[in-house]
This record gives sequence, C-alpha cells and structure tokens, in this order.
Amino acid sequence: MLEIAIAAASATAIMYAGYGAMAPTSQLYGSTLVRAANSRQLALTFDDGPNDPHTLKLLEVLAQHGVRATFFMIGRYVQQRPQIAREVAQAGHAIGNHTFTHPNLIFCSDMQTRIQLAECNRAIEDVAGHTPKLFRPPFGGRRPSTLRIARELGLTPAMWNVTGWDWNAHSSETVERKVSKQIRGGDVVLLHDGSHRQLGWDRSCTVAATARLVARYKSEGYQFVTVSEILA
Repeated sequence: MLEIAIAAASATAIMYAGYGAMAPTSQLYGSTLVRAANSRQLALTFDDGPNDPHTLKLLEVLAQHGVRATFFMIGRYVQQRPQIAREVAQAGHAIGNHTFTHPNLIFCSDMQTRIQLAECNRAIEDVAGHTPKLFRPPFGGRRPSTLRIARELGLTPAMWNVTGWDWNAHSSETVERKVSKQIRGGDVVLLHDGSHRQLGWDRSCTVAATARLVARYKSEGYQFVTVSEILA
C-alpha cells in the first residue's frame, strides 16, 4: 500500500508541475499577466510573426477598425522580414518577445533561455527602434527560472486566458466560434499571424476571424487594447 501511495503522490506531483509549466493561466511558477482588470476591455494578441503576407493583412483589418493589438514576434523572422515588423511598430501596435527560434523553454538551460530572449530583444530593437517590454514563452512553456530571466532582461511575462485554436483551424468561422465561447470581458486572446514552422504559413482564417470578432465586440461596446495598455 505504501508503494501505491508513493506512486500516486509522485504522479500527482508530476501532473501539478506540468500544469504549472504549461497552463496559460497558472501562477504556480510566478506571476504572469493573464487578463485585464477592466471587464470592458479585450486584448488581441498574435504570435509567431512577422509573416508575409498575413501580418500585413491583419494590419489592414486592425487599421480599418482603429484597433491596436499586440504581436509577439520570433526574432529570426524579424530579421528575415524587417519591413513587416517595422510596419507593425509604426502602426502603433505593441511588439513582444517570443524568443529567437521558438523553442519550448521548459527544456532549455538558463543560458539558452537568456540567449533566446536577448537575441530576440536585439532583433526587435534593430528594426523597431526600441527594446520590447513584453515576453510570451513559446507554447506557454516556462519554469521559475524562465520568468526570472525574462524579468532580469526587463520583460514582463504575458500569457492569455482565451485561445482561438487557430493553428489548426480549417475555417474562420471555427476560430470565431471558439473565441466567442470563451469571451467574458477583460480577456487576453491568443491568435497567430504566423507559424514557428516556417514563413508564409497560411493564416487567412485568422485574418477573417479577426475582422468579424473586432466588428462584433466593438458593436457591443468593448474597447480593444494592447497588453502594454493593460499593464499601464
């Protein structure tokens, strides 16, 4: 019986640790921004760009509605598509650090993590003219040291509480429906304008879903803000 109890306790501990490392709303390993305090605000966030042409199409949609969003960019893509990253910054959107090559930081050493974040910071600074203040770990994966290193580099960890599941969506209606089911107000919404797999990934479903979501929730009186504005 003792062996069974020990095994059960070990399994529970592993599950709890895994939840703390990967669940976007978990605060087990340190405080992260998950949602806005103002229930009439919504924050759209886009990961894995810049990505040609869909990041630019998103900029058009957001500009049409006078909405600003937050883009968590992969450093090597910033270097490959600097003009797109520059246009995001010039349009007044917030840009965050999403590491240089998009590894799962749970499996990275402290030195590797620091290099990933520092190199991404440098790539964004070279293009946008300022060092990012926001950080989102790829896949949401983090350890206590991940968040500590981010803060040492002047980065505020920002997660999310609504997921669009758009990385494998087959229609914009699916993305819109999944987001809408989770909206309660004060939400930080995770979407993707690119893919860590390669540049040029098709995100047309996300672009179309974003247009409808913005129109819908603006008509209901919600204010769209950047993550930086939530923190301010």
